[in-house]
Amino acid sequence: MCGIFGLVQPGPFSGAELISMNRNLRHRGPDDEGFLVLSREGASVFGGSDTPGAVLECQMEHAPRERLQPGWRSASGGVALGHRRLSIVDLSPSGHQPMCYRNRAWISYNGEIYNHVELREELGLLGHRFAGSSDTEVILAAYDEWGTGCLSRFNGMWGLAIYDARRDTLFVARDRFGIKPVYYRVAEGRLAFASEIKAFAAMDGWRPKANMARVLDFLAWNLSDHTAETMFEGVLQLPAGHCFLLEVGRFLQAGHSGAEASVKPTRWYSLPGADAPGPADAAGALREALDDAVRLRLRADVPVGSCLSGGVDSSAIVCLMGGQLDRAGVAGTLKTFTAKSADGRFDESRFAEMVAASTRAQGHFVTPQAKGLLDQLPRVAWHQDEPFASTSIYAQWCVFELARRNGVTVMLDGQGADEILCGYRGFVGAYLAGLARDRRLGPWLGEARSIQREIGFSLARSAGYTAAYLLPGLLKLFGRFDNREFSDRGWLAPGARSAFSTDPILALGGRPRSLREMSVAQVTSTNLPRLLHWEDRNSMAFSVEARLPFLDYRVVEMCLNMADSEKLGGGVPKAALRHGMRGIVPDAVLDRRDKMGFLTAEPLWMKRDLPGQFRDEISTALEVLPGVVDPSILARFDQVASGRRPFDGRYWRVISTAHWVRAHSVSL
Repeated sequence: MCGIFGLVQPGPFSGAELISMNRNLRHRGPDDEGFLVLSREGASVFGGSDTPGAVLECQMEHAPRERLQPGWRSASGGVALGHRRLSIVDLSPSGHQPMCYRNRAWISYNGEIYNHVELREELGLLGHRFAGSSDTEVILAAYDEWGTGCLSRFNGMWGLAIYDARRDTLFVARDRFGIKPVYYRVAEGRLAFASEIKAFAAMDGWRPKANMARVLDFLAWNLSDHTAETMFEGVLQLPAGHCFLLEVGRFLQAGHSGAEASVKPTRWYSLPGADAPGPADAAGALREALDDAVRLRLRADVPVGSCLSGGVDSSAIVCLMGGQLDRAGVAGTLKTFTAKSADGRFDESRFAEMVAASTRAQGHFVTPQAKGLLDQLPRVAWHQDEPFASTSIYAQWCVFELARRNGVTVMLDGQGADEILCGYRGFVGAYLAGLARDRRLGPWLGEARSIQREIGFSLARSAGYTAAYLLPGLLKLFGRFDNREFSDRGWLAPGARSAFSTDPILALGGRPRSLREMSVAQVTSTNLPRLLHWEDRNSMAFSVEARLPFLDYRVVEMCLNMADSEKLGGGVPKAALRHGMRGIVPDAVLDRRDKMGFLTAEPLWMKRDLPGQFRDEISTALEVLPGVVDPSILARFDQVASGRRPFDGRYWRVISTAHWVRAHSVSL
């Protein structure tokens, strides 16, 4: 897990600019850093202030011999790559990047290829030889053997850039589901890409300006990371499962007007079609696939732990980890990390304790507080790069901070399970609407009654959800059932209320005709991309690598093609997972029907604990966001604080957006 950046430009490179861009990514990789500049003069390789002496002294062909100085300047333009290393696999100098292979290709790479052991064996039989044991070298050998088609052979997560000296091309790619980020911008004839947007802040001429369309999507609809656009004007993200191949020479000759058109992202991965067969024994197949995904994600040369909320998903991960460590003869070495709440309505730590005890794990707990959130908010806002939707992100922040304090560098997590196994309440509407659309009224009534028994939805609420999904024009009805703030529009300033005129979630497939359609929408646009964004920034803020077994592509593809009844039949969310983990995860966890995750007591923090401070934050936000948020939001918040209006998430989104503007000096 690392941080990368790159520049392609016709003019000379500045040492000061390269150093500053890498410095803004230091948290992603404090163990080593490297620079490569490829110009008409050839390849110039440098270390940095964090490059260990052992790297400078080693005999590898791609190793630097000196550290880059701020006053250095190249004689001409070309390609520059930068890298920050968090050492996970092969801790020796042989893992240093940018890395070269056979004098043909250079790579700067962020992520992990979990099946690198198997690929190394396959490539060895094809004549490839390796100097070290890193997965980075395997990527280069795979590219050398299979070209850009190597991506389909990788099981992992990545944002990578490979410069091919034979073809004078730059290949930039992102993993199937976008676990690892890649951002890029083309301005003044220069292409820049990086793991985080903040790297661009170190570039000469950076003037951050808000992309108001995306900002309003976030404020009005609670959407982010749902398009290639970001909330920074002119900054794009390479979509999940996409890549681009840049002909460097043509780009350098294109000039300011043609440079942007030279970057053409293309899709290299697509989810399988709905006609792909699902497993006959869904529960058993899921258990086996998930167990193997966990096995691969335990590969590391540093300590590995796990997030543990106490819910079904993270508990399944921890219990499978415990079983594998037990079989390896190292039981009792697993560390888990849990966010608690001082209020029992938001606390599930008793379930986490139960899981930790059943696996003989060393459980570690942290209790996020409202004051800590407000104190840390400027720092969190800087690390996140863009606004985030709830204070639960702070709970996750505290978990990764706790892991780092306890010496854990790799953390497994249950992210992705809800999207592929129908764990959210909204899936109920899609499920029931599908039955009603097929005129299966008897099964509809039977399922509605099961849903009432299992998760507490009244028949009236189920009917309302069904109607809202059958007829998206009844969106306000759906909003009333869920207390969604988009059913009230006066809290945005008059000039911003046009954001409500078109439902972007409908355009993204988020009001679907089937469970599968809803899962696909959540995986690709409406939900998972932003969760991955937040987790990447939170984990990397503390130089911790987060690994996600549920997003092993084999698990995702299997779950998307399971029968609906395996995921929500009988009113039981994630039924196949619960059945498959019976006897592995404690029954008390599997039989839970409440859903929390890394929650905070956000409503109580705003209404009971620190209403004055949160009101002050909203008041300040009105000054920071003129013409965007209407002053009447203060009166609405006062009604929430006094109990006269239900709590919802708009107040936090306003606060978060204002902190984003200030943390990154964004012009509206």
